[in-house]
Amino acid sequence: MQAQTKTLTNITVNPRIYVACLAAYNNGHLHGNWIDATQEEDEINQEISEMLKKSPIEDAEEWAIHDFEGFEGVSISESTGIEDIVNYAAFIAEHGELGGAVLSNFGDNLDDAATAFENHAGEYKSLADFAEELTESSIEVPQSLAIYIDYESMAKDMEMSGNIFSVEISHDEIHIFWSH
Repeated sequence: MQAQTKTLTNITVNPRIYVACLAAYNNGHLHGNWIDATQEEDEINQEISEMLKKSPIEDAEEWAIHDFEGFEGVSISESTGIEDIVNYAAFIAEHGELGGAVLSNFGDNLDDAATAFENHAGEYKSLADFAEELTESSIEVPQSLAIYIDYESMAKDMEMSGNIFSVEISHDEIHIFWSH
């Protein structure tokens, strides 16, 4: 799988975690490694084992995630499991920044986020543009009535009623998802 990367001021960031040795940390030493989260779970666990073997504290066994980047807003805690890390990274690799935003919208629930993508209505410049396109593809609006239609209010009503939800990536980039 090819990882989705994000470029920030000419710096490319893959989803990755900083794993620290807790024995070293508790004894005043900073010892850990940045690990590419787009690898398989076994590969990440191997890198963690190697890091612990090189610890300045003998027989170190415990570790924690002390930092992360490239997860596009997904919340990673010090005790997030490696399986979850790998799944989040794969989802973001597949869906990019939008995937991270949708995943965050669902409290990092991968099943709900994946289902949302099955109901992706598209990308629009505004909610009103979505309501206008939906209306005009469903019925023929007489020209004499077109100026009276408030598409912005229509879209807000659809969102407030729970029929749709939206994720704004940037100004003029709003993704609409059907809620059913």
